[in-house]
Amino acid sequence: MQTLKIFKIGGNVVDNPQILSKFLADFNRVSGDKIIVHGGGKEATRLASALDVPVTMIEGRRVTDRRTLDIVTMVYAGLVNKRVVAALQAIGCNAIGLSGSDGDAIRAVRRAPEPVDYGYVGDINASSVNVRLLTDLLGSGMVPVLCAITHDGDGLLLNCNADTIASSIAVALSQVRETELIYCFEQPGVLTDINDKSSVIPLITPDDFPALKESGVISAGMIPKIKNALDAVRKGVRYVSVKSSDDILGCTGTTVRL
Repeated sequence: MQTLKIFKIGGNVVDNPQILSKFLADFNRVSGDKIIVHGGGKEATRLASALDVPVTMIEGRRVTDRRTLDIVTMVYAGLVNKRVVAALQAIGCNAIGLSGSDGDAIRAVRRAPEPVDYGYVGDINASSVNVRLLTDLLGSGMVPVLCAITHDGDGLLLNCNADTIASSIAVALSQVRETELIYCFEQPGVLTDINDKSSVIPLITPDDFPALKESGVISAGMIPKIKNALDAVRKGVRYVSVKSSDDILGCTGTTVRL
């Protein structure tokens, strides 16, 4: 059986029609079973600004009050998710869009308000993932496209970090088959110098991470991304790649492994 590949794309990809189109065309050429997990933070931030709803970020994670929860649900589970699914259908890829509440795909627990109150934000792990649902969908020839909205099983929707969702799905499915996790964004990998695209760090291990974070090489939204990547490889994922969405068929980028 071929390796299952889980691709995570962020706001810089879904926000740009040309970049998204190129990614989806390449994604369609990837053989075997595959899943997309997407964010949409830039689109959500734009809508929040238009509605005069303040945006607060802490270490790359969005603080989600009730109004912000409505906005991210509309954007992630609605506009962005259906845009991606429709684009895949247009190129012959039979995709199905899901939030965590659809088919009980992913459950979450609302994060405790201490030490930081993130509002309506959920925490998940591999046990939160409905492995049977995703396996059945893949087995039927469909491509699941999951957004960052989950639920708690009691009717409450929760905003989750899309990197964490991708990592948790990869770990959960690694218990039944070999998986790879690929984080795709606008840079060719993790860079030592954000202004120099040739400064890609080829390999990051758990021993490397503290110094890279302390020096500021890994900062803001890259912090949860690399934390999730390291957690995934510790728990059974074959390896994690951080690379450009423009080069998913190539072998460049940063590899995270033990």
